[in-house]
Amino acid sequence: MMAGQAWACASVGSPRRVNQSRISGAKGCRAAFMQYCRSPVGNLVCQRILNKHTVVACREAGRLLQSSLIRLLGKQMSRREHQVGLSSAVTAILVWVALLMCAPPAYADAVDAGAQSITVALTQDPPNLDSTRTVDLVSVFVLGHIQEGLLRYDRRGRVAPGVAQSWELAGNRMSFELNPAARWHDGTPITAHDFVYAWRLLVDPASAAPYASIMYPIKNAEEIQKGQLPLGALGVRDEGDHRLIVELAFPCGFCLKLMIHAAFLPVNEAFHRARSARYGAAPGDLLYNGPFRLESWTRGQGLTMVRNETYWNDAQTHLNTIRVGYITEDNRTRLNLFKDQRIALVRLGTETVQEAMTGGLRLRTFLSGGVAFMRLNLREGRATAHPALRRAMRATMDTEAFVNRVIAVPGYRPAGGLFPAWLSDIEPEAPLTLDLAGAKNLVASLPDDEPRVLTLLTTTSPTGLRIAEYFQGHWKRTLGLDVKVDQQVFKQYLDKSQRGEFDVALSSWYPDFDDVMTFADLLASWNANNRGAYASAEYDEAVRALQRSIHPDERAAAIEVMKRLIAAEVPVLPLAETGSAYIQHSRLRGVVRRVVGPDPDYTLARVVQNIGTAGVTPSAQTSD
Repeated sequence: MMAGQAWACASVGSPRRVNQSRISGAKGCRAAFMQYCRSPVGNLVCQRILNKHTVVACREAGRLLQSSLIRLLGKQMSRREHQVGLSSAVTAILVWVALLMCAPPAYADAVDAGAQSITVALTQDPPNLDSTRTVDLVSVFVLGHIQEGLLRYDRRGRVAPGVAQSWELAGNRMSFELNPAARWHDGTPITAHDFVYAWRLLVDPASAAPYASIMYPIKNAEEIQKGQLPLGALGVRDEGDHRLIVELAFPCGFCLKLMIHAAFLPVNEAFHRARSARYGAAPGDLLYNGPFRLESWTRGQGLTMVRNETYWNDAQTHLNTIRVGYITEDNRTRLNLFKDQRIALVRLGTETVQEAMTGGLRLRTFLSGGVAFMRLNLREGRATAHPALRRAMRATMDTEAFVNRVIAVPGYRPAGGLFPAWLSDIEPEAPLTLDLAGAKNLVASLPDDEPRVLTLLTTTSPTGLRIAEYFQGHWKRTLGLDVKVDQQVFKQYLDKSQRGEFDVALSSWYPDFDDVMTFADLLASWNANNRGAYASAEYDEAVRALQRSIHPDERAAAIEVMKRLIAAEVPVLPLAETGSAYIQHSRLRGVVRRVVGPDPDYTLARVVQNIGTAGVTPSAQTSD
């Protein structure tokens, strides 16, 4: 079900009366049925079926159908017959109706060892499965299972063969030998030209790809994207079907890792031209070369990925099916789904961590590698374009208190800047601390006609709303600002943030590759993901110095320049280094949690048999 819909449970009451209850989640539905099943008549009806059916959510139709049956059958009975007869045949019918209406789909079991299938939940629908236009984690998660680039990460996070079976990096040149066994799911061989075509699409000015700047380390990519050179000048060429040559614009120590990013995935030219604007819109509008392929996709409801038997490394794949059976932003809904054994893994939120702990569930924590922050809009006419206001907002920040009181999820850490401490080139920055007197002095220095009203853009997730409301009250108390919360579904949030329709936007950024550059160029003037329109020649120069150097001292100096500028000019307000607290089904093994790339990664996962543990619930979690 989509987030925001009320969950209804048609519950059966006494033999003389049918009570209707709207109960959220599996516990409520099950409790309502159990209440009936404790009655003498109900016990006979329920004892064999309630243990086989655990209800997650029921449609309002269940209630309506029950009411209709009562009215219909009531017409055929006397009052006495209605009261007595309902205790047997009619009641049995009603229980079965309720179970049929409330029972989850046949595929909804969290894990199935015999079928080697799992069911999971996503917080959002993938906005875009066109690899040349993907910018979000949900789409990257799906693409990471159904497509593959030149390289990939192994289970330990090391660079491993993908479509390329071998490679060489020498100076400003990379060469890749493609695996002749690598094919699209329809049997068409993958060739070096598939990469040439895809990369040219990415830098084509006509496509306006949001990730075009990630291609800038390749020779002439920046000039082409800015319309200064033709597409044919891009430093990539095919030498036959199985050899790809890449010329770099400068020595690049992180460029091999770049090849794993979704932006560098191959695209078959003939197929892409045939699908045109529909490319990536539906399962039939994509070709697949990863461990899985997309079998079905119903927007807003879920999707199914099935094993791709033409994948060159299929022998290492164990799962036959990964079903996204639920799409909901609601943390409690997802936890209930997990507790009812309908999904195999759940990430916990602020409101569900304590519930999971008190319920005896085994929590796992994972440093997910991202940074949560607020973008400030520097475009002319916006309240946040005034530097004194931005500095005042920064002076009100206490990121340690924010993480402890508002986020309250194990694994999160207070942030002091845009660069997370896990990066090898980074000296950790101290968390931001409150300077209320300084903040008020800065606000007092603003012109009288300066706007005191801000629009804060966020998503419809409970966490997003909670954070937005926290700062709405915080800035009213500390700075006297009126903050209007603009809550949007994820796709509209992306659209509005890209068009700059905000003063403040709650944001997070997760690494595209394992290098500080993945965070540094986020504020470069040429980066389409610089949605607050920050522009600094000094910052841009520091980014280029970082990008072009392989010497640690030179890179460290460039990073310090960027840190200083971010603190002084305040294009962003850092909040937290992201973490994840999650619970995983005890029979699901081999899941890889990644800082970089699709996460969770199920490509090497498997379901083990439940040997000797009949009746075990997810509260008896065991380690992988």
